[in-house]
Amino acid sequence: MTVVEGTTAYDVASLRGDFPILGRRLAGDLPLVYLDSANTSQKPRQVIDAIADHYQHHNANVARAMHQLGAEASEAFELGRTKVASFIGAPSREEVIFTKNASEALNLVARVLGDAGRVGEGDEVVITEMEHHSNIVPWQQLTQRTGASLRWFGVTDEGRLDLDDIDGLITERTKIVSLTWVSNMLGTINPLDTIIAKAHAVGALVVVDASQAVPQIPVDVAALGADFVAFTGHKLVGPTGIGVLWGRYDLLAELPPFLGGGEMIETVTMGESTYAPPPARFEAGTPPIAQSVGLGAAVDYLSAIGMENIAAHEQAITAYALEAMQEIEGLTVIGPKEPVMRGGAISFTLEGVHPHDVSQLLDSRGVAVRAGHHCAKPAHLRFGVQSTTRASFYLYTTELEIDALVEALHHTKKYFGA
Repeated sequence: MTVVEGTTAYDVASLRGDFPILGRRLAGDLPLVYLDSANTSQKPRQVIDAIADHYQHHNANVARAMHQLGAEASEAFELGRTKVASFIGAPSREEVIFTKNASEALNLVARVLGDAGRVGEGDEVVITEMEHHSNIVPWQQLTQRTGASLRWFGVTDEGRLDLDDIDGLITERTKIVSLTWVSNMLGTINPLDTIIAKAHAVGALVVVDASQAVPQIPVDVAALGADFVAFTGHKLVGPTGIGVLWGRYDLLAELPPFLGGGEMIETVTMGESTYAPPPARFEAGTPPIAQSVGLGAAVDYLSAIGMENIAAHEQAITAYALEAMQEIEGLTVIGPKEPVMRGGAISFTLEGVHPHDVSQLLDSRGVAVRAGHHCAKPAHLRFGVQSTTRASFYLYTTELEIDALVEALHHTKKYFGA
C-alpha cells in the first residue's frame, strides 16, 4: 500500500494489490470489476491475515479461560474495541458495543429504549423515507408495542431530505429521531447537524445509521452530537459477523439488557440476576472474537491511508461515474445527480430493461453490481420504481472500472434493443 504524502490522494493501483480478490479472473477469463461495495466491501490481506493468525495461534474463548490462550484472546478482542473507539472518536472504549451487524445494533437500541419506558402511548418516533429496512422495521415494532406513533421525513425529487416541515415533524411529542447518515440507495449525505440540533432542542434522542458513512468519511461521534451510532464491519474492509453500536455511556448505563446469558451479568441466583455495566451488559454469550481482531486490523488499514484521502477519492470517482453514466441515453439516476453531499452509491434505471436483466448482462462482462430494492422499498416507491440497479464504489475503485461499467451498459442497451 502506497500513500502519497502531503496530498489527498493515494496510489489506487498499488493499494489494489492488497486485495487478492480484485485480481481474480471470472468465467470467460474476464477481469473482475467489483462495483458492489455498498453491499459489502472487499478485504485486504492485512485483515485476512490478522483473522487467520488469531485462529492459528491464539484461539480461545474470552473472559472464561485463565490460561495463556484465554488471556491472549481476551486481550486481542478488547484491543479491537479500543481501536474502533479511537477510529470513531468515542470518548470511552466502554461506549463501544459489539453486535453481529448494524441491523442487530439498531434493533438493540429500539428494544431497550422501549423496555426502559423511553417511548410510550402518545409519543412519536421520527425516521425518514430513505431508510434501509433495518432502520424502519425496528421502529415500527417499537411503536406498535408501545402505542406510540411513527412519523417520517419525505424525500424531494432530487433525492434529498425534505426539511420544509421539520418543525411540524420534530415536536415536544418526539422521543426518538433515527435516520441514516448516507443513504445506501440514493447516496445522499444527510444534514445531521440540523436534525440533531432540532431533536435535542425538544429533548429527543438521536440514533444514526452510519453503515454507509463510517467506511467513506471521517467520523467523530463526540463531535457529531448523536446519542447512538450504528454501523457494520463488513462494509469498511472488515469481516462479516460484527457490527458496532456506539452510545453515550450515561445512556447505556441506564438501559436494560437486550439479551440474557453469559458475561452480561454481575450475579445470578435462581430468584434474580443483576447486570454488568456497559459494554458487557449488551454482549451476552461468546462475542465475535476473531471478527473483533479483523475489525481492528481493518480500521488500522483505513487509518494508515487516511479517511480524508478515502473521502476525497470517493467523491472524485463518484463525480466521474455520474458524468459518464448520465451520457447514456435512457439511463436515469435515482438520487442526487451532482457529487455534492453525496456518497459512492448510484442507483439507476435503464429504459426498457429490467434492473435484474441489467445486472445479469453486466455480470456476463465481469461487472458486479446489485439489482433489486436494496432493502429500501419505501424509497423506491417514492420514485415510482419497483427496483433499480446500483453501482457502488470504494477506496479501490478506478476510473477504468467506471469505463468498463459504461461500456457494459452500452452493450446492454444494444443487446435488448433499448
